[in-house]
Amino acid sequence: MVDKPTVGFIGVGNMGWPMAACLAKAGFPVLINDQRREVANNFVQQHGGTAPDTLKQLAAGSDIVVTMLPTSVIVEHVLGGGDDNVFAGMKPGTIVIEMSSGVPSVTQRLAEQVAALGGHMIDGPVSGGVPRAKTGELAIMVGGDAAIIDRAMPVLSAMGTSVLKTGAVGSGQAMKALNNLVSTGGFLIGIEALLIGQRFGLDPAVMTDVLNAATGMNNSTQKKFRQFVLSRGFNAGFTMGLLAKDLSIALQVGRETGTAAPLSALVKEMIVSAEAMFGSAADHTEMAKWVEKLVGEELKAH
Repeated sequence: MVDKPTVGFIGVGNMGWPMAACLAKAGFPVLINDQRREVANNFVQQHGGTAPDTLKQLAAGSDIVVTMLPTSVIVEHVLGGGDDNVFAGMKPGTIVIEMSSGVPSVTQRLAEQVAALGGHMIDGPVSGGVPRAKTGELAIMVGGDAAIIDRAMPVLSAMGTSVLKTGAVGSGQAMKALNNLVSTGGFLIGIEALLIGQRFGLDPAVMTDVLNAATGMNNSTQKKFRQFVLSRGFNAGFTMGLLAKDLSIALQVGRETGTAAPLSALVKEMIVSAEAMFGSAADHTEMAKWVEKLVGEELKAH
């Protein structure tokens, strides 16, 4: 029996915690790091593994290093910045899986640095939110050398049921940002349609059922409208600030490729406005409240 590779997991927040827990449950030895030391210690107490004192120690003990962090700026600092970093302890042959929703061009630059140190970097951002992170059923968009992805596949498959190769390193993050752009556009147009229908006399709950049985169906009509908007819960578990960041990345890719994207720009501006109104920590489904304020009416299921 071949021993499973040791995985150093950096960033056990809302998404990272359940993802790392899936790795531990699947039998991978895990080394845990988080900026909040007490969080890393709590993870070890609940799920096993160890929490090394430094990033250098984590890297030295890991065959695969996973980063699941808020921004590319933080990823850069963790990998190669500051007095303590991953590069200081990384062994030749190490695979770094950048699973944050980062900036593709930054990740491509980091991949060059990893390669110069004898390692390999792939990017693997995820979709599915906290519920699917807990069950290990995430969709993972992976960019990088196909042979390296294949080597990392057991680790990726422990966290996700759909592992989709997207191309060169950075392509996974580009795809993730574009996916969230499409998802957000579907959410906003759906909320507008529900408000128009409500003013006409339709029940938004009935409208949601009809959309889900017809061609207007999308992820938001299926998994967000009843659950988080009509319920007035607004607690899907993904913040407005993170969504705004993802849409900014999508638009940046558009600029870098010289692609005109007027509707995408409008969607992004709507999210930036909603973030300004409700705050970066607000749940992203509170976008609906921003549209309601424009209309001057709240959605109410009869």
